[in-house]
Amino acid sequence: GLGLLRARLRLAAAAAATSAALGRTGHGAPPLRAGVAAAAAAVPSVGRSYGSQAKEEEELRVRYLDDEHKGIVVLGLNRSHAKNALSKNLVKMMSKAVDALKSDKKVRTVVFRSEVPGIFCAGADLKERAKMHSSEVSSFVSRARATINELANLPVPTIAAIDGTALGGGLELALACDIRVAASSAKMGLVETKLAIIPGAGGTQRLPRTIGVSLAKELIFSARIVDGEEAKSIGLISHVVEQNEAGDAAYRRALALAREFLPQGPVAMRVAKLAINQGMEVDLVTGLAIEEACYAQTIPTKDRIEGLLAFKEKRPPRYKGE
Repeated sequence: GLGLLRARLRLAAAAAATSAALGRTGHGAPPLRAGVAAAAAAVPSVGRSYGSQAKEEEELRVRYLDDEHKGIVVLGLNRSHAKNALSKNLVKMMSKAVDALKSDKKVRTVVFRSEVPGIFCAGADLKERAKMHSSEVSSFVSRARATINELANLPVPTIAAIDGTALGGGLELALACDIRVAASSAKMGLVETKLAIIPGAGGTQRLPRTIGVSLAKELIFSARIVDGEEAKSIGLISHVVEQNEAGDAAYRRALALAREFLPQGPVAMRVAKLAINQGMEVDLVTGLAIEEACYAQTIPTKDRIEGLLAFKEKRPPRYKGE
């Protein structure tokens, strides 16, 4: 449902931009009002019912948490023998899991972590890649890029818990998440230029959008690796924590953050993420039109009625994602 919403919002953004141009030249309706109308007309209802469940895989553990964590799904990388390097099989598992999550109404937040102490993801599996034909390499990179893009486009909040090293494709994977939390001892970097290639799974685009163009160029050109403290200082991660004896401090912080998201209206969370993501790619006038169109999708929902009723009755809301 939200995939169609994204496509229609892109069309709406173009319509809004055209309306804005007409408004500046004195033709047509005022830019914002016309843009809102065009965007609102293009947005379908997002209150649909989903039912798919992701299954646990050997190299990718998918866990649906219970009790106070109900609604949180944890994707755990589990290739200890290869430092969680991205192989064809692991990418296939990730794609399958993400595909199931995006259509599961019960999912409120996704946490991406490593089940292997001291490592988040070492990037692409270079040993496997060395055995590939050149045509296979191109196909693998395209598949990995598409899978990471699907992760970025999940309709719910996503958090990367970086308790160890995240290099190359591993950092690109984390960059595709909405929020990144890391241990102070974690190491991060896009190191592809050392191998005479460039980041190929979104790194050249997401890193500058996260930390700024000049600094992103510096890190990619130098293949520099930063620790958790420096990553926090440059805005690469949102939270840095001291590592604990269990080696899962970032994961624990990510869970605490995810719990803050659980009480909020599910439809509102999905539409808010969409509005932010789409709005960041356009000018302010068009972005405001997108925001108003997205806001309109929360008005007729049962969640909104429940939210107002709970406020009036001074009790916690019981949202159902409708």
